[in-house]
Amino acid sequence: MIRFRQFLSFCILVTVAIAQKNSQVKYNHSQILSIPDLSFFPQVYTGLDILEQMDFLPVRTKKLGILTNHTAVNRNGEHILDLLQKELSIKVHVLFEPEYGIWGLDDSRAKLIGREPIDPIHGARIINIFDGMVYPPKWAMSELDLIIIDLQDTGVRYSTFLASISKLFEAASDWKIPVMVLDRPNPLRGDIIDGPIPRTEFQSLEAYHLVPIRHGLTIGEYCVLINEMKWVKDSKNVDLTIIPMANWERDTWFDETQLPWKHPIPFIKNLETLLAYTGMDLFRGTNLNTGFGTDSPYLYIGAPWLVANFFIEKLNDFGLSGVLFEEIKYRPRGSIYYNRIPKYDGQSCSGIKISITDKNEFDPIRTATYIIMLIHNLHPREFQWIGDGYIDKLFGSNLLRTVTAQSKSPEILPPQWAHDVYLFNQFRQPYLIYP
Repeated sequence: MIRFRQFLSFCILVTVAIAQKNSQVKYNHSQILSIPDLSFFPQVYTGLDILEQMDFLPVRTKKLGILTNHTAVNRNGEHILDLLQKELSIKVHVLFEPEYGIWGLDDSRAKLIGREPIDPIHGARIINIFDGMVYPPKWAMSELDLIIIDLQDTGVRYSTFLASISKLFEAASDWKIPVMVLDRPNPLRGDIIDGPIPRTEFQSLEAYHLVPIRHGLTIGEYCVLINEMKWVKDSKNVDLTIIPMANWERDTWFDETQLPWKHPIPFIKNLETLLAYTGMDLFRGTNLNTGFGTDSPYLYIGAPWLVANFFIEKLNDFGLSGVLFEEIKYRPRGSIYYNRIPKYDGQSCSGIKISITDKNEFDPIRTATYIIMLIHNLHPREFQWIGDGYIDKLFGSNLLRTVTAQSKSPEILPPQWAHDVYLFNQFRQPYLIYP
């Protein structure tokens, strides 16, 4: 291990100058740190792994602000804050907290914080930039030399991490603080794009940028896109450096990387759930229960009034690929996941169990929209949209709600967003770090 670290540190230091030259040609405000070819090592190395093998040289002697959460671990499962604790020349001044907190719900260190927003490892103050202080205060920003961003994104537009990053970019731009992003895999592959691009009037925290629901970008690529396109408020940008991964390929699922899985958000406990979430989170805009209050969120869909056996018969007529539907009876009871109270809490629900039989063939967004429209057609009196048109924010437009109200075939929808997918795939090409 020591011999590999010495080799990698030497190679990276030699290539830094080349990286800076190449990135300046390619981008106006962002640079991609060039790293040597590590293809003779079979593993995928994250940006944090690369930085660690460099002995943290690019961040030594600096006072840091870090946007992170419990997913920021190296290949051995060690968290970035634990690793930085060993580097005495580095001062962690402040931690920026995304949605669901820094340590999630499973780590005992979350309990150590108590009422005081203080990190128990570094003694750094914690600022919630999701639902607390939208703009970090002067004391947090004025002394920083660098902001590091390291967390595992979902690859799905609904998650709010990129909205929080955009807010932090805005503050970093005002204070002229450089930003370094440690890249991590898109867990749902980087070569599959799906779903509509939101229309501007329907932008929200769940549709913060104009990207499809399944965007196929790593967090580093997404940050370069935001920065170069000046998608931050008032068209701001930052001095951005990406430490890329080694050996990650675009057709790689997360479970093929050999990296440790950490729930990216509390109720996404495995890759199957994450893939289902890509489509089934649309049900947040309806009065259906999606498995909350059970141990299978996003893999159950039901309600007390749903006639499941007839529904499954009609659903199977669509011939949806890579998925199996089974009738199920269940009773949601409370929820350990954040503060989300399940619909029909304590009531007996009739519904379907979703089993993904082939993740390469399964189309979660098509499947979810077919299910929604079919339930509406079979139960027009019981089915409801909720949250004052919240479905439009999740979907990105009112098209799903409009087509459903017209009782049209669900097969009309996927061609509607196919053009969005084509255009976005062409648009994103200059910002892809990995071939």
